[in-house]
Amino acid sequence: MGKIFAAITGVGGYVPEDILTNADLEKLVDTTDEWITTRTGIKERHILRTPGKATSDMAVEVVKQLLYKTNTKPEEIELLICATVTPDMSFPDTANTILDKVGAKNAFGFDINAACSGFLYALTTGSKFIESGMYKKVIVIGADMMSSIVDYSDRTTCIIFGDGAGGVMLEPTNDGTGVIDSVLRSDGSGREYLHMKAGGSLKPATVETVANKEHFVFQDGKPVFKAAVNGMVNTVKQVLERNHLNMEEIDWLVPHQANMRIINSVGDMLDFPKEKVMVNIHKYGNTTAGTLPLCLWEYESKLKKGDKLMLTAFGGGFTWGSTYLIWHY
Repeated sequence: MGKIFAAITGVGGYVPEDILTNADLEKLVDTTDEWITTRTGIKERHILRTPGKATSDMAVEVVKQLLYKTNTKPEEIELLICATVTPDMSFPDTANTILDKVGAKNAFGFDINAACSGFLYALTTGSKFIESGMYKKVIVIGADMMSSIVDYSDRTTCIIFGDGAGGVMLEPTNDGTGVIDSVLRSDGSGREYLHMKAGGSLKPATVETVANKEHFVFQDGKPVFKAAVNGMVNTVKQVLERNHLNMEEIDWLVPHQANMRIINSVGDMLDFPKEKVMVNIHKYGNTTAGTLPLCLWEYESKLKKGDKLMLTAFGGGFTWGSTYLIWHY
C-alpha cells in the first residue's frame, strides 16, 4: 500500500444561460469592446438573473454532475466544502444549503472565504480529510454570484466579473495520482486594495452604506496586479522546488482567470508555453472562486491520467497560492 492521496475522480461546471457581452456593457458605462478586450481579455460573462436563485443553485448543478460522473449517491457524500465570497446568506453556510438541496443527509459542510484563492484553499483542506483516512467522498466547490456585489455603474469592476460554479469529487487513491502539494499564503494588509467595505461587523449595513454603494467590490488595480503576478509566480516556484520539479515537467498551468494580462505575465515569467495554459476568461470573465474548477471542467477532455497540473490563484485581502496535482483519469 502506497501513501493515500486525494484524487480528483470527477469534475463539473455550471454557468447561467444569460450572457452579458461587452456590447451590453457599452450601453451601461463609458467603455468599448476594444478597451475591455485589450485590458482584460474578456468578451462576455454569464449572469444569474433568475429571481430567487443564488450561489447555492449554481453549485447544486455542479454537484449533480459530480454524482452522475462518479456514480455516487447523495447519501454517500461525507463532506462538502464551498469556496465563495457571495454566500446565499451570512449564515447558514452555503455548503449546508447545497447539501440540503441535493439530499446529502449524511454529510457536513462548511464555507471557505479566501476570495479568488478560495478553491485552492478548499481543495487543499478537502484533500487532508481524504489523506487522513477520515473520509472517502469529499466534494469541493468554487462558486460565486459576483453580479450580486458588482456596481454596474463602475466601469473598472463591472467589466471583469461573471457568475459561475465548478467543483471536483475527491476520493482516496494509492496509485500516485491526486493532490500532491500546496503552498498557500496570505497578507491581510492587502485588504486596503481589494475589499467590500460594508456588510460585515466592522461596518454593518445601514441606509447610508447602501446609498454610498459600500456593498460592492472595490479594487485598486495596479497594486493588485503586481501582487497577483508576484504571488502566483513565487508560489509556483516554491511548489516546484519542494517537489524537485521544473516547469518543463508540468503538462498544464491552470491560473486564476482574473485578467488576461495577469495570465500572460505569469506564463511569461515562468517561461511556460501558452498552448499549455488553461484559459477561458474570454467566455466567463472572473468568476472568483469558480475560475479554476471551470477551467478543469472545460479542459477535462484534453487531460489524461498522469498529467501534471499546476494550479495557481490570487485573491482579495490578499490570499494566494499554488497546488500541484497529478490527474487521476
